[in-house]
Amino acid sequence: MQFLVFVFTYPFFWLFSRLPMKVLNIKSDILFLLIYYVIGYRKEVVLENLKLAFPEKSIEDRKKIARYFFKHFTDLFIETIKAISISEQEILKRYKYKNPELVNNLLKDGKSIAFVSAHHANWEWSVNSPLVLDSKVNGAYTSIGNKYFDKIVKQSRERFGFVCYESSKTVKAILKDYKNKKQGIYLLISDQSPQLEHTLYWQKFFGIKVPFHIGAETLAKKFNLAVVYCDTTKVKRGFYETEFKLIAENPKDFDDYKITDAYIRLTEETVKKQPECYLWSHKRFKHKDRFEEWKTLKAAKKSKK
Repeated sequence: MQFLVFVFTYPFFWLFSRLPMKVLNIKSDILFLLIYYVIGYRKEVVLENLKLAFPEKSIEDRKKIARYFFKHFTDLFIETIKAISISEQEILKRYKYKNPELVNNLLKDGKSIAFVSAHHANWEWSVNSPLVLDSKVNGAYTSIGNKYFDKIVKQSRERFGFVCYESSKTVKAILKDYKNKKQGIYLLISDQSPQLEHTLYWQKFFGIKVPFHIGAETLAKKFNLAVVYCDTTKVKRGFYETEFKLIAENPKDFDDYKITDAYIRLTEETVKKQPECYLWSHKRFKHKDRFEEWKTLKAAKKSKK
C-alpha cells in the first residue's frame, strides 16, 4: 500500500517542484486562503501562543502577526516541496550566509561544531550550508511513516552535502566521529518542548517558565564542540539569510546551563525581529503551569533511588 501511494503521488510532487517560484508563490497564496480562512488550521493555538509571548501587543496586532505567520507557513510548505529539485545555483541565490568565515575559521583551528537553531524562517533550505562551509553538516531528522517517501526526503536533504541520520542516532553519530578524530558540524534544532518526565532544566522564554532541552549543551561539553547559533531571517519572500553567532568556542569553560541560556536569549531576539516567521503552530508553552508538578515528580524519582 505504501508503494502504491508513493507511485501515484510522488510524480505530482516532483513536477510541482519544477515549477518556477513565481508560480509556486501563487499556489502558496491559494493554500493560505484555504488554510487560514476556510480550514482555520491551528489558528487558536497560534493566537494563544502569541498572546502569551506578546501580552503587551493589542489583539489586532497579534491577529496581524498570526495572518502573516500563516502566509509564511504556506510559503515554507511550498518551498519544502521545491527543495526536491531546486538547483545549487538557485538555492545559493535564495539562501545566503552572511559570515561563513566564522565557521570556517573554527574548522581551521581543528574544532568540531554544534549548530544550534530554532524553527524560524526556512530551516529546510539550510541543507545548502555545506556549499559554503569547509565541512559536511550532519543533522537529525524524524523519519516519515512511508518508507519510500522517507527515502526521497532524505535524498532531497542530502543533495548538497548535508548528512541525515535519525534523531535516535544523534549521539552515536557524534561519538563515532569523536573516536575517529573526524571533524564535523552537527545541526541541533533545540526549541522543541521536552516531555515532562525527561525535563532537566527550566528557564523563562518570553517571560514564561518552560522546560528546555539541554542536549546541545551536554553534547558540546562531552565532545568539545564549539557552539554556534544560526540566526536566520527572511529577507523577502523566497529569500533567506543566516548570520552565524559564536556562543562558546570552549564549552567546558562555561558553567552548567549558561550555553542553553545564551541560546534561549538569541532565539528570543531572532523571534522578536520577525515573529511571523517562527513556528507558532506548535504549543510552545504547553508546560507553563507544570513546574511544581515537575518538582514533585523529580522528588519522587529521587526518593525511589
